[in-house]
Formats: sequence, structure tokens, C-alpha cells
Amino acid sequence: MKFLLAMLFFAAPVVAETNLRIAIAGDSTVAEYGDKTTQRGWGQYIQWYFRDSVQVSNLAKGGRSTKTFLNEGLWAKSLAVKPDVILIQFGHNDSHDPKQPEATNAAGDYADYLRNFVDEARAAGAVPVLITPVQRRTKVDSLLPYADAMRAVATEKQVALIDLHGSSGKLYGELGEAATAELEANAKDRTHFNEKGARAIAALVMKELVEIDPRLKKELR
Repeated sequence: MKFLLAMLFFAAPVVAETNLRIAIAGDSTVAEYGDKTTQRGWGQYIQWYFRDSVQVSNLAKGGRSTKTFLNEGLWAKSLAVKPDVILIQFGHNDSHDPKQPEATNAAGDYADYLRNFVDEARAAGAVPVLITPVQRRTKVDSLLPYADAMRAVATEKQVALIDLHGSSGKLYGELGEAATAELEANAKDRTHFNEKGARAIAALVMKELVEIDPRLKKELR
């Protein structure tokens, strides 16, 4: 009997203890995608950087803005996973035509929603990290007002900021048009990414993230 119990003990699967939980709130540039499309979001590659002791929950969803992410209950779901850190990137859908239901004003309700996210994350015991919207690969930068508004909120609320808008723009400039095109979800898409592109953007996020929270650096693969 003792031998049998010993065998059962050693045969039991070893489940890694979750030391840290990361939640991700965002839009289609961040979201998870399946095998039916080549489109990928940078959020689905964050888990790859960490040991199994870190659990990443990507709640990002295509078409969402700060306003609709909150109103549809996705923000509540993000807090429900009880994250230690929550990454927040919005702006692409906020910048749509003002007549669209998801649209927000950069210095107005967009900034207010971000303040709300920061306050509620902190109240829930999570460290909020604001991430300026990754640039579109277009000549006119319609996201700049939203990136600027997020920077202002980060300063006001004294919250960690990853300037992905700035770092992605720098990356595109260094790569040039031909190499940047290799990151696109398709030839007509100047916003979304294929796997190569999403992984490149995830790398930009991670470079700054591990410097923001030392706990995360200890859990890298």
C-alpha cells in the first residue's frame, strides 16, 4: 500500500504556482486571434516571455475603445481575474469619426476613461500600465492626440507609461517601407499585424515593461 501511494504521488502532474497575474485591456492591435486568420495582436505573445508562474489574461477585443470596453463589461472582466499588473492600450477606435458610437475626444472623455481605469485598477490592488496606441503605418498620424492625452494622464496620475506610439514609429522609420510591409496583416492593412509584426511590437512592450515592475523581470524565461 505504501508503495502504491508513493507511485501515485510521483505520477501526479506538477502544477506551476501562479506568482503573478497580468491582464491586458485593448483593441484589435492587442487581441488574440485563431488559426483562421493570419492577423495577430501583440498581446498574444506576452505570455511567451514568462515562465508558467506568470498568468497572462488577454481581454483585448477588436473594435473596442475606452468607452465600449467599459460599457460592454470587458473592463470588469479584466479586474475579475485579480491581476497584479494590468496593461491598458486604447486609441485606435477612440479616434474614429465622432458620429461613431465608439469614438471619444482625446482630451475629453478618452482621458476621463483612462483616469477611471487607473483609479479602479489601483483600488483592486493592481499596478496599471498605460500604453500609448501603437502607430498606424500611415502618412497622417491620427493617433497622436490620443498618445499625447495618455501621456498627460500618466503624468497627472503618476502612473507607469510605455510609449509604444513613439517606439513603434521609431521602429517603422528604421525598417523603411519595404521591411515594415512585412509586418502587415495584409497588403491593404496599415494598422494590424501578422505574427512577425505582432511579435515585433510585443518586444517593444516587453523592453519597457520589465523595467517598470521588477517582479516581472524575475519571472522571465
